[in-house]
Amino acid sequence: MLPYTIVTGVSQGLGEALAAELLARGGRVLGIGRRSSSSLSGERYAFVPCDLSDVRVAAPILASALASVAAVQPDRVCLVNNAATIEPAGVLGVLDVDAIDRSLALNLAAPAVLADLFCRTFDDDAVERRIINVSSGAASHPIPGEALYCIAKAGLEMLTRMLSAEHASPRFRAITLRPGVIDTPMQAYARSQPPSQLPSVGMFRGFHSQGQLVAPHVVARKVVARLVTGEVDDARTYRYDEL
Repeated sequence: MLPYTIVTGVSQGLGEALAAELLARGGRVLGIGRRSSSSLSGERYAFVPCDLSDVRVAAPILASALASVAAVQPDRVCLVNNAATIEPAGVLGVLDVDAIDRSLALNLAAPAVLADLFCRTFDDDAVERRIINVSSGAASHPIPGEALYCIAKAGLEMLTRMLSAEHASPRFRAITLRPGVIDTPMQAYARSQPPSQLPSVGMFRGFHSQGQLVAPHVVARKVVARLVTGEVDDARTYRYDEL
């Protein structure tokens, strides 16, 4: 049985593909983000518009959204903290304070706020609960020109471990996913940057030229089968090649 799944960042990329895969399997999905995707629709799909880069404004919207899921009284519920950005590219020393604020808010503060609200809303151990934090190899490998993204992903993986430490229960699981290199607009943005802005741009261009990018729907199919519906080890980081 599929959980009622909350997915952030459903306009494109992995978030869109995850929502589509869950709906195709008969699941219920609540999408959250600035915009939805035209490919997502139906009576089992709901969307809440919310700018996750402004967490003070987003928090009450998110609280209401989770309450709407709780009102259905699902037996299983899953939160996928997927929304992220690699903008702005640039080394430390040239970044703009507002851009730093927006990047860290979307990539780290918003997942923490959602995790906090999730734990508060679904505090009944009768409900099977799962949080999947979508991270990256950037959490442990510095990528010159992507400091904010790397910092946030490292923090996101600690969020997973803290959730596990503070909510120990056989009915609660928090895990991290490192989904590999996916063919998304995020990758296209990275490839388009000049070396002066993104010193590691050659790596991203190499992923593309060497055919290493995986289609989002391929990753989503494996994530849903293995991590959303399957048995998982609490606090574990799962890599794409393990799915």
